[in-house]
Amino acid sequence: MKRQSTIIFLNVKETTPLDLSKLGGKSSHEKSASDPQADYLLLVVDDSIDNLTVTSLYLQQNGYRVATATNGEEAVTVAALIKPDLIVMDLAMPGVDGLESTRQIRQNESLKDIPVIALTAFSTEGFRRAAHDTGFDGYLTKPVDFARLDDLIGRLIGLARSARNSRSES
Repeated sequence: MKRQSTIIFLNVKETTPLDLSKLGGKSSHEKSASDPQADYLLLVVDDSIDNLTVTSLYLQQNGYRVATATNGEEAVTVAALIKPDLIVMDLAMPGVDGLESTRQIRQNESLKDIPVIALTAFSTEGFRRAAHDTGFDGYLTKPVDFARLDDLIGRLIGLARSARNSRSES
């Protein structure tokens, strides 16, 4: 008996490849009254295309603008180009992993205050500690609990905006 295969096409909008012209004319730091999340630009980093696509599509469906990277080196480059409001970073990637790319982001003056969430399959205390020591602002394990991801993104973006506003008022 011959097995039939099915091809599914997904509309991945502004994910891969990154097209800076599609990131919109508004600054990612301006809020829209009708859809406040639409002005939040998130960078999702994962070497698994399946994980990258699922997370990106979920975030887009919830009103965020999303850019992607498939490894740590690309993550640092894309972050420097687009200055996202938040980064969702896988830890285990070939070449430059999530820990090293986050170290590099934290050393870059223009990127160091961007919140970074680890989204990883590693649930051990050792990995949590390493992520905390590296400068991650949150840690979630796969499979993704999207309610927890939503909550964490909202809290971290709110904290980052408050800190930025406090500095600009000083």
